[in-house]
Amino acid sequence: MADMMWAGRFSKQVDAGVNAFNSSIAFDGRMYRHDIQGSIAHATMLGDCGIISKEDSLEIIGGLKEILADIDSGALEFDPNAEDIHMFIEAELTKRLGDVGKRLHTSRSRNDQVAVDIRLYLRDEIAEISGLVKKLAVTLVNMAKEHTETVMPGYTHLQRAQPITLAHHLMAYVWMLLRDLERLSDTAKRMNYCPLGSGALAGTTYKTNRQQTSDLLGFTAPMPNSLDGVSDRDFCVELNCALSLIMTHLSRFSEEVIMWCSWEFKFIELDDAFATGSSIMPQKKNPDITELIRGKTGRVNGDLVTLLSMLKGLPLAYNKDMQEDKEAIFDAVDNVKLCLKTFIPMIATMKVLKDNMRNAAARGFINATDCADYLVKKGMPFRDAYKITGTLVAQCIEKNLTLETLPIEDYRAMTDLFTEDVYEAISLDTCVKERKSEGGPSPDAVKQQIEIAEKALEL
Repeated sequence: MADMMWAGRFSKQVDAGVNAFNSSIAFDGRMYRHDIQGSIAHATMLGDCGIISKEDSLEIIGGLKEILADIDSGALEFDPNAEDIHMFIEAELTKRLGDVGKRLHTSRSRNDQVAVDIRLYLRDEIAEISGLVKKLAVTLVNMAKEHTETVMPGYTHLQRAQPITLAHHLMAYVWMLLRDLERLSDTAKRMNYCPLGSGALAGTTYKTNRQQTSDLLGFTAPMPNSLDGVSDRDFCVELNCALSLIMTHLSRFSEEVIMWCSWEFKFIELDDAFATGSSIMPQKKNPDITELIRGKTGRVNGDLVTLLSMLKGLPLAYNKDMQEDKEAIFDAVDNVKLCLKTFIPMIATMKVLKDNMRNAAARGFINATDCADYLVKKGMPFRDAYKITGTLVAQCIEKNLTLETLPIEDYRAMTDLFTEDVYEAISLDTCVKERKSEGGPSPDAVKQQIEIAEKALEL
């Protein structure tokens, strides 16, 4: 086993089991591009500040670019015995450049190196996830445009409550996703400060230019405190919070998809490419994607608990516990991307069974509130109108009728305020179209929502 970079203090090799336990290259290897990006900025600053010669700086940068190209092409594979991606790249650079490569780590610690790598990596991941969330929101907006008059029952307590439209229902998720995008954007803004130059915890005696490395890496500014620079992982927690909410929204929608494609609802039918069958029951068409999303939501929430638990007892500054941040946040990132990439085409290709939605809305007395409002608009106090309508619903249940088929004589037996126009007032189309209040389900109100959402999505 090769000597570790820090081996000078020690008189013997690290136990092989300890080395395997301590190693993180199996999961932090994915940050190789960002590690090299940070090292190029650091080498550039060292040369410009005269901390190392300009010639050495340029040679180091060239060597780092060659290593990046070799990793990208597959010509260079990670050494599984390396402690981490940072030590692997530095060792490879030293192997290629000799003493020149050893100058790269001047005025830098692995602590601030790790801190800058993970910020660079997660910054890119946030951009990719934001693009996927936006794509899902656009998919739902486009679908909503096609279903502004597709009547369906709205639910409370999983009981049919009031008539809405599919467009209205879909737009509810669009607003959730827009908030998700705002949270991702806010997280990216707060994490976009550069820890490079913080050293191990107390900065450096070299006259470095932290603003230069910050600018080269596209950060807003250097982190103002070196202790905070190496020990802060708030951004991992905050990002995981945002990812947990994204997964929660996907999970809620998934639960509805699972119900909607069941024979009990049959509001939608999933495309065959996004469903699975049974090994024994030939009639089955299972919504496995949505079930997995529900399950993975718990996993992403668990990653959040891991991060919070890992941080809660740590004194300043860096502690090895913080190596556990990567597996948790990487897992959360990976699963959110995987779920979004699968969920989007599933939703885009599902078939909406409009007639079944409308038939479900026609049952369950979901126009009862409109019947009460009919009396209120004729001067009756709402609580009296509520009681009368409840009595009429009970009569309908007893006679196996609906409010639409209940004879006018039964209406008028309750109050003379009922006339033939009650049937128009309680029709499903009227119930939906008259709900014109801002944010409501009427076609006009939903179209206003769509316009606002399209503006927010820059469509």
